[in-house]
Amino acid sequence: MNGYLSESDFLVVEEGFTTRDLLENLLGELCQGSDQQAFFVADLGDVVKKHLRFLKALPRVKPYFPVKCNGSEGVIRLLAELGAGFACANKAEITRVQGIGVPADRIFYSSPCKQVAHIRYAAKHGVQLMTFDNEVELSKVARSHPRARMLLGISADSNPSAHPSMTFGTTLKSCRHLLEAAKEQAVEVVGISFHLGSRGLEPQAFAQAVAAAQLVFDMGTELGYQMHLLDIGGGFPGTEDGRARFEEIAAVVNSALDSYFPDGSGVEVVARPGRYYVTSAFTFAVSITALEEVPVEQPGSDGRWDSGTGSPVCPSHPPEPSPCSPSRGGVRQQEEPRHPSHSSSLRGPPGQAEDRIADGLELPELRVGDWLLFGSMGAYTIPTSSQLGGRPQAHVTYAMSRMAWKAVQLFQGKPPQADDDRESLCTPLSCGWEMAETLCVPPVFAPTGII
Repeated sequence: MNGYLSESDFLVVEEGFTTRDLLENLLGELCQGSDQQAFFVADLGDVVKKHLRFLKALPRVKPYFPVKCNGSEGVIRLLAELGAGFACANKAEITRVQGIGVPADRIFYSSPCKQVAHIRYAAKHGVQLMTFDNEVELSKVARSHPRARMLLGISADSNPSAHPSMTFGTTLKSCRHLLEAAKEQAVEVVGISFHLGSRGLEPQAFAQAVAAAQLVFDMGTELGYQMHLLDIGGGFPGTEDGRARFEEIAAVVNSALDSYFPDGSGVEVVARPGRYYVTSAFTFAVSITALEEVPVEQPGSDGRWDSGTGSPVCPSHPPEPSPCSPSRGGVRQQEEPRHPSHSSSLRGPPGQAEDRIADGLELPELRVGDWLLFGSMGAYTIPTSSQLGGRPQAHVTYAMSRMAWKAVQLFQGKPPQADDDRESLCTPLSCGWEMAETLCVPPVFAPTGII
């Protein structure tokens, strides 16, 4: 074990014990008391499955998790234990990751727009890998971090943005000029980076971006650079209800890598999967603290209910919630509404940025004290900072099954040992976790030493 995560950091649950079960137990306890604060429940076993699935589908690609996607302690420690690297956007995120013992060579300062003070902090703490996509950024790094190893960020989007100034990544036409400018300032450029974001759900977008990166690699080689690293960014789906499945995207990526950067070319490949790792692992629970019925006769109203929640954090476009209501002995899931559904709106604490959470939701009639459960809430709901404008961050309860914990202990990006008990995990399981095929992945080394 690497020592980043221990059993004391999460609840160990038996196979078949779901996040829903844990939520109902926790809500049952809350219903007996006065605490109505919103909270998360995180299934770390789901993150483990996603990691093993990633290693199996993309055996040449080393994952670097973007901390800004989910800065929770349990996720950071688990992925560190599994051997993943971390993409940090600022000094605070670098500090957070190094604070648990992650070495500098597993940290990628991936922000395309960096403060000079943060660049100096990275230099002082040994973080060398970072990106640039313009001359201003290049000059900042040249002055403040002479030992930096830079990736040139390119825009892989062939459709010009309506607001080009807000698009990160330079055009192919500008690449040679920027590479020449880096040479003049004695900045070492070691590779190319791109990030598709939501366009990653279009598998062919990855193939086009990899092809573009190969062209820029050739430019770098002509200018005398020893380029050996390709960052394919993120854009991998976090749930299975998107336009493309993860395996479909992985197949296109593998084909493109085989065509443009074949195995044996000396090029290492990294990615920054964020939503992919954590979206489905987190469920968010909020309580109803106030209700207001908007009369049908009010202009613009259709009998809407406005419900106030005790939520300190909620995304601007949350998934459809699932209502729960207190009952004797615990929590009763509202599988059938008590009354016909109402067009409902959700509001957060008054006077705060997230006051308006969602409109047009079809929900049963709710009561003060009822709870709403939001699934797939792991991405961009938990900031790196422990404070949200002076308000406490929602508490996270972590859980992991015994089988998942055993997988963590055996599969940490290290080659298996002769007596590592791998065979017992590669037999059909009756526990319902369906890990047999997922766990039988080829050994993949931890993403270290790439810079």
